[in-house]
Amino acid sequence: MLNGKSALVTGSLGGIGFATAKALAELGCDITLNGFAPPEVIADRLAELRAFGVRARHHNADLRHPKQIEALIETTEADHGGPDILVNNAVVRSFAPVEAFAPEHWDEALAVNLSAPFHAIRLALPGMKAKGWGRIVNMASIYGLFATVNRIDYVTTKTALIGLTRAVALEVARTAITCNAICPATVLTPAIDWRLRQEMQRDGTTFEQAEERFLAVRQPSRTFVKDANVAGLIAFLCGPHGADINGAALPIDDAWTAGR
Repeated sequence: MLNGKSALVTGSLGGIGFATAKALAELGCDITLNGFAPPEVIADRLAELRAFGVRARHHNADLRHPKQIEALIETTEADHGGPDILVNNAVVRSFAPVEAFAPEHWDEALAVNLSAPFHAIRLALPGMKAKGWGRIVNMASIYGLFATVNRIDYVTTKTALIGLTRAVALEVARTAITCNAICPATVLTPAIDWRLRQEMQRDGTTFEQAEERFLAVRQPSRTFVKDANVAGLIAFLCGPHGADINGAALPIDDAWTAGR
């Protein structure tokens, strides 16, 4: 379905990012991974993607720096004239009330969560327009649709990312390029797993008890959203049946927003 296309997925060495890379590779798309991990982990990820018969490579651009984002986009230009599919998935987050929130953490979140998608989009769009096709997917969050406490950086940047998505969608509305945002609820990513294990150590609970307590105030299903399902939604948007979906902020949240 996506044979001959290339995808750049930022923050893609684990979690939703790598699940997305696999879903696109399974459809025949060449993949550029981005992120930080030990060399053996990167090698394993690339081998897993190449098993689908596609080309796969890794670029370790630090998305806090626009010049490195330029170099990241350039890695796909020689083979494909730039990425056909851009998935802005990389994220940083910190936890603190506003008055105690470290300014350097705020600046980093703005750089990685919001400015990096802007730079990647502005650099990738000319190639997409030249080829007459493109898909941009921004990984927002359920917390881009409503707020929560002690996460000022995450709520702000994910809300703004939806605004960025809408603005870009209008600009490309007369082309075969789309730009959409995905708003997942809680996925059992490595970061969430770490938080649950910290709670286990602090409170002396089992993992199952920490998980139940964590989800009880979040998702009505009391289950995590599967990263493979988020990836499947992204793959759908990149396929032929996603052509008329543009400028959307799509929840995948097990009815969390339905009760608000």
